[in-house]
Amino acid sequence: MSPMHRFTKSKTMVFPREIIVGHKAIDQIAELCERISQGRSIIVVDDRFTKKIAGVRIIKTLSKAGYTVEERVISGANVTQVNQLINFSDRQQADLLLGVGGGSVIDVSKLAAHELSRSFVSVPTCASHDGIASPRASLKHRNGSVSKTATSPLAVLADTEIINKAPFRMLAAGCADVLSNISAVMDWELAHRLKNEEYSSHAAVLAKTAAELIIEHADEIKPDVEEAVWFGVKAMIVSGVAMSVAGNTRPASGAEHMFSHMLDHLGPGIMLKGRRKQQPLHGEQCGIGAIMMTYLHGGDWQLIQNTLRKIGAPTTSEELGISKKKIVEALVHATEIRPDRYTILGENGLTENAARALAKKTGVI
Repeated sequence: MSPMHRFTKSKTMVFPREIIVGHKAIDQIAELCERISQGRSIIVVDDRFTKKIAGVRIIKTLSKAGYTVEERVISGANVTQVNQLINFSDRQQADLLLGVGGGSVIDVSKLAAHELSRSFVSVPTCASHDGIASPRASLKHRNGSVSKTATSPLAVLADTEIINKAPFRMLAAGCADVLSNISAVMDWELAHRLKNEEYSSHAAVLAKTAAELIIEHADEIKPDVEEAVWFGVKAMIVSGVAMSVAGNTRPASGAEHMFSHMLDHLGPGIMLKGRRKQQPLHGEQCGIGAIMMTYLHGGDWQLIQNTLRKIGAPTTSEELGISKKKIVEALVHATEIRPDRYTILGENGLTENAARALAKKTGVI
C-alpha cells in the first residue's frame, strides 16, 4: 500500500451516557434529567397501564423539580403512533422524551426521538427484550413486525422494584432473547468467513458476555426475586450496547430472530381447550429458535435448552402455544424475512423434511 494512501473509514457509535439500575431508581429521575439535558421541556410517553405504574409518579416528580412536562399516552407500536408522537413533541418543542413502559412505548419513543433529533431516556417498566438499550426499534404491521433504525437512549433508568412487579414471564422472555445471542454470534461469524461480512470481535464478545450472564445466574432468575431483575436487565443493557458497537443488530439477531419474525408473520398460535393461549412473546420465540440454530451450528444447544428451562421460558412448541406445523413452516420460510442476512440456514432455507427433523431432534416438536 502506498504511504500516501489516506485512511477514510468512518463509523459512529452512540451509547447511553448514564445507566441507572436498582431498587427505587425511579426516585432519581429528576437528578438524571438535570445531568443529561439542559432543556426544561419533557414529554413523558406511556400507555394506560404504565401511566399508573410509573408515569404519573414521574410526571409529579419532574413537575415539582421545575420541568415543563406533557404526557402522551400511546396505544401500540405502529407508524401512526410514531407520527402522532413526532407531531405532538414538535408542537411542544420538547427537549427530551422519556419512554416509560414496555417494548411498545420504548420503541415508539425511540423512533420519534430519532426522527426529531431529540434526546431519549428509556425507563422500562418490564424487561421482555433487549430493546431497552438498543439502537433499533420494532413496529407492528399487518404482516408481523419490522425493525427500524433508531438511536440508543441517552440514558437508561431501570427500577428493579417496578420491573419485578411485572409478570415474571416477561423477564424470562427478555432473558431468553439475550440467551439467543449465542446463535446470533455464530451466524455472524459464519457470514464473516463465507461472505466476508464486516465483523466486530468487540461487539461479539459483549453479546456473548450478556448471554453468559444469563447462563451463570439462571438458578437465581426466579419469580418474585428482585435480584433476578438485576441480572436480567444488566444482561439486556450489555446486549443493547453490543448492537451500538456493531452499528447493526448482528450481535443479537440471526436465524433465530428470522424464525421468530416468520412466526409473527404466519399469525397467532393454536387453540387449546377452546381458548387461545397467551400470544407468544418475541423473546420466547427467539429462545426456541436459538436451540435449533445452535444445533445446526454444532454448538451446545442443550445448554441453551437447559438454561431456558431453569428460567421458566418455553422450550417446546406446546409450551410456546404454537402448532408443530407452524414451527416447521416458520423454519422453512425464515430466510424470507431478511434475504440479505446470511445465516446457518443458508440462502434458500431448509426443506420441510429437514425442518421437521431439526425440530424433532431438539425436542421442540
